Amino acid sequence: MELLKLSNQLCFPLYALSRKITGHYLPLLDKIGLTYPQYLVMLVLWEENGLSVKELGQKLMLDSGTLSPLLKKMEDRLLLTRKRLKEDERVVIISLTETGEALKENASRIPEEIKCSLELSYQELEQMRSLATGMLDKLNQIELVRSN
Repeated sequence: MELLKLSNQLCFPLYALSRKITGHYLPLLDKIGLTYPQYLVMLVLWEENGLSVKELGQKLMLDSGTLSPLLKKMEDRLLLTRKRLKEDERVVIISLTETGEALKENASRIPEEIKCSLELSYQELEQMRSLATGMLDKLNQIELVRSN
């Protein structure tokens, strides 16, 4: 059956591309001492510091079981703090430390280095990002409908 050929699947090139692109980031992230998941957390916090674990998880599409050990390691490295709200101790707020904030300067070169190393124009990069974001939005809508 043609439909079941690997080359005809949508999932495989997206999966392989994701792994390759993530791997492309690793040498750059090693220079600043972050793993790829830690980099994603930092990107969110550099944009909007002082989020709850739940809010951070929503933005990264990760559950708290995945996020909590990652945040603990980052706290141990003094990149961020985790503090429970006095009004509701179930809510944990994640904030950058000075060390975490200072890392932003070193990380600011990464997007341009990735674009150049992949030999993509800004237009190509934006087209890919737009298609991927659109597909994520559609899949999130489908999940939302299914869960209701």
